[in-house]
Amino acid sequence: MPTLEALPDTWTVWSDGDDGRLVLAYRPDVFNGDAFPAACLPTLYLTHGKRTRRPGQNPTSTDGTADWYVTFYLEPDVSLNETNRFPTRECALECALELAQAFDNGEIDYRGLYQVPREEYFERLDELTGREA
Repeated sequence: MPTLEALPDTWTVWSDGDDGRLVLAYRPDVFNGDAFPAACLPTLYLTHGKRTRRPGQNPTSTDGTADWYVTFYLEPDVSLNETNRFPTRECALECALELAQAFDNGEIDYRGLYQVPREEYFERLDELTGREA
């Protein structure tokens, strides 16, 4: 069974709800508005039911769903396009931990997720994650 002890040191448990929801933040000490924009804080969400921001929908409602989701945001409007849907929280947690480790190792190609390239930001993020361009 996966545990948060496997979380790389560069990630912080931002929120761990009683309902099983979990929010992980990458290097909040760096993404504080000085070195990197706070809005660009890479964040992993583990939720019961699909996380949504659509008007008229409650993003915390889990009515009618048994599935767990993992969503990885690089910014509020930039996320991995993969659908990470799981039948149990344990499976979802395992995925979240794997994504956290992959990002920390520089294995996630975040450049391809942006519609408008931000080269200076990418170079700094490459340095932070140890990813080679």
